[in-house]
Amino acid sequence: MKTCVRCQQQNQDESRFCHQCGGAFAVEAEPAEPPFAQPSPPQTDVELWKAFIGPNADHYLATFKKFTDPAGPRFALTWHWPAFVFEPFLWFLYRKMYVYALIYAIGPAIAFYITQDLSADIVWRVMAGASANYIYFWHIKEQLAKIKGERGAGGESRQQLLGELGGVQPYVVWVGVGLLVLKIGLVVAMFKEGPPDGPKGTPGKSRPAGMTSV
Repeated sequence: MKTCVRCQQQNQDESRFCHQCGGAFAVEAEPAEPPFAQPSPPQTDVELWKAFIGPNADHYLATFKKFTDPAGPRFALTWHWPAFVFEPFLWFLYRKMYVYALIYAIGPAIAFYITQDLSADIVWRVMAGASANYIYFWHIKEQLAKIKGERGAGGESRQQLLGELGGVQPYVVWVGVGLLVLKIGLVVAMFKEGPPDGPKGTPGKSRPAGMTSV
């Protein structure tokens, strides 16, 4: 209830004038809204790294600690099973490292063409398994430096850049499944057909026409 300061009459809270004396009540000023929205606090480096990596961020951050040193980043031997077991170029494509995906797509093919040795593929897989974590570490550092260097890259704009440059591409998983099914089909077909026919036996030497058996 509102009390009129003139006649002490009690009035409803929503009343603008006193019902007894007609005096106007003072209008309470509404709190003014800030002219501009308050900017969100900047993300920490750890939050940026997690946002960029996406799935398995904690695992990668724990691995990346091996590459950090007070003197600066340094290489340390680690092992990445997915990059070794599956097609290496698919893993790089999954993590949006397109240059390395191209290298690991054509590199093994060229190596096999030159050497005609199936073990060349194993060599490339070992290289991918041993270096994938370190390559990804430097890829993230470079991309985050690019995002931080963008003028006005804050709030929604930064989140958009993190989504475009970081994270994963889920469709690559289905590409890998398709390639695996294709390989299994080829192996099954090879077993059904059996080994290729070997060279025919050398025919025996014919006897001279003038010689007859006794």
